Amino acid sequence: MTTITFYKSCGFYYGFEEQGHTGYGESGDDVLCAALSSMTMLIINAVEVSYASDVDYHIDEKTTDIRVIVKSALPKYESDEKKQYAVSGLIQAYFLQLMDLVEDYYDYLDVKEVEKDI
Repeated sequence: MTTITFYKSCGFYYGFEEQGHTGYGESGDDVLCAALSSMTMLIINAVEVSYASDVDYHIDEKTTDIRVIVKSALPKYESDEKKQYAVSGLIQAYFLQLMDLVEDYYDYLDVKEVEKDI
């Protein structure tokens, strides 16, 4: 099972951690794992390139643990409100997409959110 924990501060999504293998399919052929990886890289690339913001991320290839933190989603780190809302909204969209996936793949995914200041 993959557990994805989203981080919020004052209602703004600013990051997430993914831990574990989904176990939906064989290693290398797990379409659910591939979907998660693809969406995660979309978030990282969109924030870095489209929104020109720094992303603090770490991907452990052996354990598949991933941590993504984007400070520009928070008012205390980003003065441009449009950028802040765009970045936070992108991370929130990932959360909502995963909540939809949990409905069908509840044996393989666990998604939660926590309020945590950085």
